[in-house]
Amino acid sequence: MSFGLADWIIVVLYLIGVAIFGIISGGKQRSTSDYFLGARQVPWLAVCFAVVATETSALTFLSIPGVAYATNLNFLQLTFGYILGRIIVSFVLLPAYYKGELATAYQFLGIRFGKKIRNFASIVFMLTRLAADGVRLFTTAIPLAIILKSSGQLANWSDTQIYIVSIAIVSFVTFLYTFIGGVRAVIWMDVVQMFIYIGGAISAIIVLSLKIDGGISQVLNFASEKFKIINWGFDKPLNEFFTQPYTLFASLIGGAFLSMASHGADQLIVQRLLTTDSLKNSQKALITTGFIVAVQFFMFLFLGLMLYTFYNGAKMNPNEVFADFIVKYMPSGISGLIIAGLFAAAMSTLAGSMSSLASSAMIDIYKPYFGKDNDEKKELLISRIITAIWAVLLVGSAMFFMKTERTVVELALSIASFTYGGLLGSFLLGALFKKVNEIDALIGFVFGIAVMIYVILNTKIAWTWHTFIGAGATILVGNLISVVRGAVRSEV
Repeated sequence: MSFGLADWIIVVLYLIGVAIFGIISGGKQRSTSDYFLGARQVPWLAVCFAVVATETSALTFLSIPGVAYATNLNFLQLTFGYILGRIIVSFVLLPAYYKGELATAYQFLGIRFGKKIRNFASIVFMLTRLAADGVRLFTTAIPLAIILKSSGQLANWSDTQIYIVSIAIVSFVTFLYTFIGGVRAVIWMDVVQMFIYIGGAISAIIVLSLKIDGGISQVLNFASEKFKIINWGFDKPLNEFFTQPYTLFASLIGGAFLSMASHGADQLIVQRLLTTDSLKNSQKALITTGFIVAVQFFMFLFLGLMLYTFYNGAKMNPNEVFADFIVKYMPSGISGLIIAGLFAAAMSTLAGSMSSLASSAMIDIYKPYFGKDNDEKKELLISRIITAIWAVLLVGSAMFFMKTERTVVELALSIASFTYGGLLGSFLLGALFKKVNEIDALIGFVFGIAVMIYVILNTKIAWTWHTFIGAGATILVGNLISVVRGAVRSEV
């Protein structure tokens, strides 16, 4: 592959187009409701596509094909749990959010319990998102460096130089339309970017089908043993059952709890769901995302099987196999589309992080304590300033991880596992257990995080079970303390 002039033109035009379209689509912002909620007038289908784009990072774009290349289609089982989890969120948590006309997920905890747990949950979210998305921003630059250097472009540049430039470009363009256009710009750009990265994947599938002798039928024959979706996991000893990430039970139960946390207790996704004009439309948007993600996962996994066939099952690093194909075999012009797809996947997640972090900081922390007497104009100005601060912090986080060992990066990528269980558990305590008070829930929340720190660092339990375990520990301890407190009170 030669990453030529046509490819550079595609990438540059894409970045310029993103900035212009994002600013225009955002419209005029008159209040924080416009800036953070799109005045609750965003079409549900746009919200649906935006959610899908937000949860698809550049790392996902490259790594899921590698999963199928190295193993099989067991990963697809996770989508069963993802769909189930979204249905539960739609009918358990979303009604509470719309009933209170909330602007952040953590306001629910404030109304149900009190400001202490609202503040704690909001801060946990912000720290988690800062670390996790700082890593995701950095990892976006890694495949770009591989592709550009392997194709002969920027050969004299060091990896660090390419990382810094990539991070700076992605961050600046994303910040520009997020800062000016608010969440409405973020959502409409997510819609565009979803189709761009899907277009990149489809282009790769078409090129592969033309390069493989026999096309799709050859893939079905050569990789036939990999078309295994269901894995019961009973072929392993009992003590190894929970170490398998992609069994049907781990995927269904663990996937459901993971999806409940990411789509019901994480402001990154909840913010988008609150921009529709009604609960019904928000529910439609969320449930539909589950099925779109299932189709998207199958597409990326099938791409992995095509790569497996193309390379005749050669032993390769599964995380680099797609990048290797892009470098060596994608025709000029199409390569630029793939790079644009990588940028699109990265920018959709980054824009969501900037906007959701700013909304949580503004609404959960700043406004209750420092901005009670501010008018709408001043609140909007402060919201933009906070967005700028988070943009700088996210870039700083990405730069920090450039200097760390790979093991630390891998740990940070799973950082949500440390906090998601406690976060989701506190929401479920509030929604389902009426006798639990703020202290009960707060202790349960902290205990859930502590349990997950131990489980992740000291056991071999598969990551798909982590959120389930953390949420279970939080709910159990919260209820136990509530019962003990009630018993002590009755004796007194």
